[in-house]
Amino acid sequence: MTENLTGKRILVVGGARGIGAEIVRRTGQTGADVVVATRSGPEVQIDVTDETTIARAAESLGAFDHVISTASAHHDVPVPDLEHDKIQAAFSAKVVGPLLLAKHFAPRMPADGSFLFFSGIVGWQPKPGTVVKGTANAALAALVTHLAVELTPLRVNAIAPGITDSGTWDRLPNERRRALYDSAAAASLAGRVGTLEDVTDTALWLLGAGWVTGETVHVDGGARHR
Repeated sequence: MTENLTGKRILVVGGARGIGAEIVRRTGQTGADVVVATRSGPEVQIDVTDETTIARAAESLGAFDHVISTASAHHDVPVPDLEHDKIQAAFSAKVVGPLLLAKHFAPRMPADGSFLFFSGIVGWQPKPGTVVKGTANAALAALVTHLAVELTPLRVNAIAPGITDSGTWDRLPNERRRALYDSAAAASLAGRVGTLEDVTDTALWLLGAGWVTGETVHVDGGARHR
């Protein structure tokens, strides 16, 4: 279905690195006109926690066929260590941000356009220290369904990746990163961690999948079923 993206305008919020950057590269290869937006610019500035930047970008950039956001903010601590401002930041990035992107960009989008957001496996695998991230990711899945109903015929979907070798974990020492990947692979029905290609293949499919909306697609090798 990637041929459907030729000549389409696509906005990728959070496209500077990791999954976002790979989506930018892959959609660009299909012949799409891709615009990258990040919190600090320099091409386009959108901070999903700041509605002013979203409204300004929507006004100046005009219509897009597809809007994608990979934005997130993490606050992975035990409940006794939770901080109010960081809780708000996490939900602003993962839940409020997509709502505001829909508010400002949906009125400018064609009827066959779509939004694509990113949830994550932690929304379906509760564990200590991830209550904020898990709840925000699960809330995004609910939001996608509600937005799909209200914004129809625009489509709204999400991808929920499992542990993926996307660069996110490169900050860890090699030994710890390898232990994380080994543990995730053992917990996956597919017997491995995810790759950028796994996730971006799904993203490109969803952009062209005209009869799929209101869904969260799990790309986790079956890990949530363990």
